[in-house]
Amino acid sequence: MTDASPEGAVGDGTARWERAAALFADWRAGDARAMDDLVRLMTPVLWHVVRAYGLERTLAEDVVQSTWLALVRSQESVADPKAISGWLTVTARREAWRVAKQHRAATATSDEVLEPLLPHQASTESQVADADEAARLWAALETLTERCQRLLRVVAFDDRPDYASIAADLEMPIGSIGPTRQRCLAKLRTALVDAGGAR
Repeated sequence: MTDASPEGAVGDGTARWERAAALFADWRAGDARAMDDLVRLMTPVLWHVVRAYGLERTLAEDVVQSTWLALVRSQESVADPKAISGWLTVTARREAWRVAKQHRAATATSDEVLEPLLPHQASTESQVADADEAARLWAALETLTERCQRLLRVVAFDDRPDYASIAADLEMPIGSIGPTRQRCLAKLRTALVDAGGAR
């Protein structure tokens, strides 16, 4: 499934990730040719990622091939097509690391070399921290009155909240929405501090 000579130019990252997402979505929708196009598009990137671990050519080809087979077997684990580039590069790196360790041939490559080849994504640590912070925030929100919860949810998720609709929905004067919002935010901050979640 992989190209036997995958040393082509890597090209512009942003356009590549967008195209990869579209091709992956098409393939899952039943377009078999989209997978061939996805392989042609992403194999040069995977090749560079794998070779960065110091693997000889035949081992690198095996790792890239294994990455594509892993995708076919685990396609359902990629919930969002936009994540396909990251999924492929992470899978290739893990497999390359495993094979390199097996053959004791790994050579470290600086992040400066690899970073332009990889899609931008938050680190696992950052994602865990964000999820923990969100959980603390929602838990603190649930300690507030129903009116405060409803008001803060509407204001938080609407870039341009309709104050007239909010006033009618919450049965409160339009002029009191701003001050009530401030009081609710103050209570939310207090709840976060009490729960040890303030930063």
